[in-house]
Amino acid sequence: MTPRPHILYIDDDPGICRLVARELARHDIDTTVAHSGNDGLRLAAESAFEVVGLDHFMPGENGLEILAALTGLPHAPSVIYVTGSEDINIAVAALKSGASDFVVKDLQGSFLALLRKAIGTAVLQAQLRRAKEQAEAEMRAANERLERLTAKQSILLHEMNHRIGNSLQLITSMIRLQASSTQDAHAKDVLRQAAERVIAVAQVHQRLYTSDDIQHVQMRPYLTRLLEDQQLAAQDRGCNLAIDIDDVKLPTDRAISVGVIVTELVINALKYAYPDEGGPIVVKLAPIGDNKLVLSVEDEGVGQTGPAQSAKGTGVGSRIVDAMSRSLGADLQQSGDHGGFRSTLTFPHLLEQRREEAHAQ
Repeated sequence: MTPRPHILYIDDDPGICRLVARELARHDIDTTVAHSGNDGLRLAAESAFEVVGLDHFMPGENGLEILAALTGLPHAPSVIYVTGSEDINIAVAALKSGASDFVVKDLQGSFLALLRKAIGTAVLQAQLRRAKEQAEAEMRAANERLERLTAKQSILLHEMNHRIGNSLQLITSMIRLQASSTQDAHAKDVLRQAAERVIAVAQVHQRLYTSDDIQHVQMRPYLTRLLEDQQLAAQDRGCNLAIDIDDVKLPTDRAISVGVIVTELVINALKYAYPDEGGPIVVKLAPIGDNKLVLSVEDEGVGQTGPAQSAKGTGVGSRIVDAMSRSLGADLQQSGDHGGFRSTLTFPHLLEQRREEAHAQ
């Protein structure tokens, strides 16, 4: 329930003060009266009145000076300036000095209704202002709580990401340790490929929790870093691994798919393209059209018909590439019957757009 408004009325005439108090009481407004400007200032400083009615003519006091003092209080009230003069200059001076409204007194007392309306309007404005200030204070408090919660969550998220990163590193190390301890060449190769697949995911994860943007991955630095181990393997085999990546961003889940595909295709090229001596392997990623990207991995090796291609593998890499290609909504083309081998994937930059177009059809 809203409490009754309580206003202060300052006037040296006791009779006018009684009339004002009686009129306002009829409209559920309580009134405290002061018969001098100094008494009014003291009362206004002691109690937070929403509205003050102030008479202009008081013996030995300047109403405009009292008005200036009232508007300078820490919790300044709205001031209705009351004058018995019809001189418009007084009203203008009062409004310029901070009064919210003014009323001209008359001998018949009809000004009381005007004063009551002006005070009622000022009370409503004060209530609205107080409600706004309370809402703003609550909003600031809520924002402060949110900032504290966000900071806490950020610390927890960083700690969680750090532990996930360590776990992925541990898994990679364990796989490599297992690979180094086995004498079976085929098992070594399978374990090495498994480690590289974990690294492809770990690289994206590392870039996510060390970046402000967790929704997207910048592909040039990601693929360059991802292929560092393959660069060393290529050098050991006399191959030249060239990387030509446009500076494009992809959503995180799609970046992981691209990273896994590139890893698998480069591993395949290193295994089969050059059985006798090394050669170039080129990885490219570039935009084409409005919403498509083209990823290609190509070599100048023996192609699909070469003797090395007849080597028996597990087929896991091919199944991974097919699965990741489908997740990208990609068109996968592979060719290499006449020397060299090239894998090309054309896929939408944003999968949502492709889905909307398919739905429209």
